[in-house]
Amino acid sequence: MPRPDPLPSLRRTQWRRFRRIMRWMSLAAILAAAAAVYFVTRGDDGLHIHMIIATALGAGLSVMLGAALMSLTFLSSGSGHDEEAHRTADDTIIKDDEF
Repeated sequence: MPRPDPLPSLRRTQWRRFRRIMRWMSLAAILAAAAAVYFVTRGDDGLHIHMIIATALGAGLSVMLGAALMSLTFLSSGSGHDEEAHRTADDTIIKDDEF
């Protein structure tokens, strides 16, 4: 039974890039959460602490999730995983006339 080719490995520089992007985006997530809490508190007089916590977590985690998914997309593209996914079965079949 033929074995599939190994996937290209991720280099250290790519993981450093991913961590650097995530550090900047964590700052953006904190700012987005602070802005969301600010706008929610401006609109309602009878505000509960649970609503403030939920708003901060919802806005911050949404920004972090989007940043992580986009960063992983760039990481995948830069490492060669996308080219491996686009390889078809015809690329790996050895034809009889090649022997």
